[in-house]
Amino acid sequence: MAVIHHTVLKPTKLELLTSWLPTRPWYVGGAGGPEPAKAGGFRLDDPQGEVGIEFMVVTDTAGPHPAAYLVPLTYRGAPLEGAEHALVGTMEHGVLGRRWVYDGCQDPVLVVQLLALIEGRVQAQDQSTSDTPDREVTRSCTGDAPTTSFLTAQLTASAVDDRDGTELAAPNGTTLRLRRLLTPVPDDEPLLPPEATGHVAGPWLTPAGTRERSLFAVLLTAPRT
Repeated sequence: MAVIHHTVLKPTKLELLTSWLPTRPWYVGGAGGPEPAKAGGFRLDDPQGEVGIEFMVVTDTAGPHPAAYLVPLTYRGAPLEGAEHALVGTMEHGVLGRRWVYDGCQDPVLVVQLLALIEGRVQAQDQSTSDTPDREVTRSCTGDAPTTSFLTAQLTASAVDDRDGTELAAPNGTTLRLRRLLTPVPDDEPLLPPEATGHVAGPWLTPAGTRERSLFAVLLTAPRT
């Protein structure tokens, strides 16, 4: 299990996101830049204990309308080779020293653990407390699970941002889509699109303190031929 260190970060995660979010095509804030606030999320464990994995939800009230974003991040003790384009920034950790922070959609360690979560082989962990499962994060996987080791390199290499999220597509037709601009799902509406074969969803708080729930990730697998 990952150990959560309650220590000083310079710059903070939110300070890094203040400059990084406006570079994303799914950012809808104003010209003055975002004012991100932590609003929820969860963590996953790296079995090797080397990479921090966090799925952070941040809200932003700087634009014409409040917005909520899903920001998967990985924290590494050394640069990830070939991933310069995915670097969010670096920060100094009070316990671990310098950390390289990456857009997790393009980090194979995060992608393999996200697929494992969808398949039910690992459990979401609390964002701020060590060794504590987050039971409010839900997941599902119907039919045959994808071959994770085969898909991971293909999916991370194909990660593409658009106006709503990030899509990772493998040549065999399997697609993993992460919702970046979050939309609350009302209790009386279905959570999943009909073509989905797997998902991850979780709660977050609006700037007004209202508790919402959104779909974070959707898996679509190719039909057998």
